[in-house]
Amino acid sequence: MSLSEFETRRITKVVGDFVEAHRPPAHIRQQVDLGFRFQNQSVEIFEIRPRFKGAPGEIIEESVAKATFVKARGHWKAFWQRADLKWHPYPPAPIVGSIEEFLALVAEDKHACFFG
Repeated sequence: MSLSEFETRRITKVVGDFVEAHRPPAHIRQQVDLGFRFQNQSVEIFEIRPRFKGAPGEIIEESVAKATFVKARGHWKAFWQRADLKWHPYPPAPIVGSIEEFLALVAEDKHACFFG
């Protein structure tokens, strides 16, 4: 069972506000920016930047953090992406009660897992 339309809109707004508050200053957004996508029951936050040694104007998205809602349990699973490019549970708090708790973990980045 997926999230309701109301929940989807609320989560999109909360995560959108978080991303907007953590974006770099406008004058460097051509070099690095922050974005997110919300698909099914997962939210992914990623950096947007030009591809190193790529064609001019070619951009890439580098994943930062991911949370997946488990409706049956009523919690979120928090993930970070390791160098193997696979999602791994975030060790200090693999499960959080709300999207706001997940975003607080990402903002704190206590173990430098999300933004290095």
